[in-house]
Amino acid sequence: MKNPVPQAASLLLEKLLLLVHVRPLPAGSGGEPAAAPGYYDTSCFKRGDLLEVPRTLFIHFGIYLGENRVAHLMPDILPAITGDRRQIQQVVTNKRLILGVITKTASIRVDTVEDFAYGGSILVNHMDRLFEDQVLGSEEAARRAEKLVGATAYSLLWNNCEHFVTYCRYGAPVSFQTDKFCETVKMIIRDQRSVLASVLVGLASIVCLGLAPSTTLPTIFIPFFLWMAG
Repeated sequence: MKNPVPQAASLLLEKLLLLVHVRPLPAGSGGEPAAAPGYYDTSCFKRGDLLEVPRTLFIHFGIYLGENRVAHLMPDILPAITGDRRQIQQVVTNKRLILGVITKTASIRVDTVEDFAYGGSILVNHMDRLFEDQVLGSEEAARRAEKLVGATAYSLLWNNCEHFVTYCRYGAPVSFQTDKFCETVKMIIRDQRSVLASVLVGLASIVCLGLAPSTTLPTIFIPFFLWMAG
């Protein structure tokens, strides 16, 4: 029998890391994000560069293809329901993105630097120091990215935007920010068995004996203290 707590934690991760991509929309926009200003100097970018855009909680990644084009992976429901490239190529709205996360569908798409960065600052090849001699040639990285363009599955743990770029530039799909976040969640639920057991016992007592301070309060506080002491 599978332990329900890790499954719940995985779902929690999916929802929280959704914040990597969701962007606030201006009032009256009708659900369509406004275009970001075109002030990026692309002359400093080279084909095959790995671009990073730090956001509120996490980082979004892409591979520069040259001529102001960036390949990047984004959750998106549209490629799963239509083959119309003109519709798919439109800027991904928050609604499309959220539905993509829920259905675990995505696309590796090519956008302008402005649409990719959406007003954020851009770091170039910042991850190279972590891979030392594993950096592939710039042309190889760009070709890998171009070959993967199109619909794909989305998974927070196994196939997100960081997995995509690390495969293209370093030859191995990894996600450091996901690993770090998973370790944090593991610490939070490290005493999961005791907490889960106490919750189940408390709920059973409420069902059998009814709502009362003698049943409800222990159900709330015992798991809390177990978690704090774990």
